[in-house]
Amino acid sequence: MQVDEAAVKPVLNRLRRAQGQLAGVIAMIEAGRDCKDVVTQLAAVSRALDRAGFKIVASGMRQCLADAEQGGAPMSEAELEKLFLALA
Repeated sequence: MQVDEAAVKPVLNRLRRAQGQLAGVIAMIEAGRDCKDVVTQLAAVSRALDRAGFKIVASGMRQCLADAEQGGAPMSEAELEKLFLALA
């Protein structure tokens, strides 16, 4: 299964945003910034990664439903559960 074409651009944007934010966190730690500032920025990285992950899971679910309608093998509940839990 691949990421839905419509989801690729938003997922990449979110991952790039997280990459930039993570570089900011590293720079803040190296510069000895206040812990509160570092944690706040790290939370932003986490949100960006979560949003990208949720978009991928949603894309996979859409694809599975479409495949099932066309006679393909649907993703099992266990596989879907594993995808969701991977984001936790």
